[in-house]
Amino acid sequence: MTEHKNNTISAPRDRHTVEKIGGTSMSRARELIDTILIGRREGGALYGRVFVVSAFGGITDKLLEHKKSGVAGVYALFAQADNEHGWMEALSEVSRAMHAINGAMFDEAGDRNAADDFVRERIEGARGCLIDLQRLCSYGHFRLGEHMQTIRELLSALGEAHSANNLALLLRRHGVNARFVDLTGWRDETQPPLDERIERAFAEIDLTRELPIVTGYTQCREGLMREFDRGYSEVTFATIAALTGAREAIIHKEFHLSSADPRLVGVDAVRKIGRTNYDVADQLSNMGMEAIHPKAAKKLRQAGVPLRVANAFEPEDPGTLIDAEPATRPGVEMVTGLPVTTLELFEQDMVGVKGYDAAILDVLTRHRVRIVSKSSNANSIVHHLEATLKSVRRVERDLAERYPAARITARRAGMVSVIGRDLKGLGVMLEGLKALDETGVEPIAAQETGRGVDVQFLVRSEDLEKAVKALHRAFIEQGEEGLQEAA
Repeated sequence: MTEHKNNTISAPRDRHTVEKIGGTSMSRARELIDTILIGRREGGALYGRVFVVSAFGGITDKLLEHKKSGVAGVYALFAQADNEHGWMEALSEVSRAMHAINGAMFDEAGDRNAADDFVRERIEGARGCLIDLQRLCSYGHFRLGEHMQTIRELLSALGEAHSANNLALLLRRHGVNARFVDLTGWRDETQPPLDERIERAFAEIDLTRELPIVTGYTQCREGLMREFDRGYSEVTFATIAALTGAREAIIHKEFHLSSADPRLVGVDAVRKIGRTNYDVADQLSNMGMEAIHPKAAKKLRQAGVPLRVANAFEPEDPGTLIDAEPATRPGVEMVTGLPVTTLELFEQDMVGVKGYDAAILDVLTRHRVRIVSKSSNANSIVHHLEATLKSVRRVERDLAERYPAARITARRAGMVSVIGRDLKGLGVMLEGLKALDETGVEPIAAQETGRGVDVQFLVRSEDLEKAVKALHRAFIEQGEEGLQEAA
């Protein structure tokens, strides 16, 4: 393939897909051989696809920190270590975990040994780099903090390189001409922009005869983790789809994109969405249920590439198509909830005075606290935050110093959002309040923006699950008219 002047890669448009496999699904890689990777495909039908893979489930948590609990991984231990024993043992634990995955994944000794050698080279290379950096920073002229973002990227890349290399090995053992495409920049002295890194890697790949297995992490001048942190694999996936002019971008998950969390409301109660648009995908992301990272969605939307979210273990099901099309009729598509911390700043003298909102946003940004939603009146501003208690306490302390006369309170709560491409005319707020009242849930607040894509209900934290079930029952289970028609 060659490059176009318009900065896209020459490829047979409308003939190939770019597909992403998440970490949980990757942990069932041998099952994937019988579903999305090979299944009933033969000959040329095996190709015309690009697979972007995440690290095996749990590996990135060990390399960085646990995504939910915050338990320190190699990166966090290295950042706070007074000596090297903590992070070195954690890195050795990553190595053992990777070797265990290799042992379970490969029956052939040759494949297993090749996979083990690859892990050994990458892990020991990273270990040597960290030791050298630690030694260098023992001198006063060098500051470890200046290099931590690079270290975070280096460590994270180990997980994706391991999974992509393993999957390529496994596919070759099954007779597929798979190519391991390493975008991690391992031992590469150049630092090209994201697009250029991808264009270089795909320049000589023939999608009609090769099946590229690509690392979800891309080392580039922009520094993906600086902006996207652990959402980088979806940005890589979306950029490849946009640059290659893919017919469709597909994310394979271990479940369908459904009207609610099936673990909460029940497998038999949820409905597969079938079709929605990028506006809904953004609302889901805001509620912590990312179908795709918003920046990745933007790349696909601008390139005119539709996104499909499919179940990796139900290959015959088309899943849910996400595109830019509006709804054909109003309807509720999803009900989802998120634990939040409600931070309220009350200042009697706020009315008519400018600057309070900007100051609060500055503090929240500095402490990297994510805002789910906000509201305000004459003398109070309320932000609903997805943040750790430690981060919120820091925010409170900074605001108290800036506004000593203000009353600042924080409490745990639950945010429930009713989402759809078009909710206008459905009376979602009124019907939602009725449903909550009938269930014995007393809402703290309710709001909608007027765009007709979501209505939010704030409830006590202990009522979160009950509220999701009540609203899902009212809008989805008790009337199929609440759900948009499937694609």
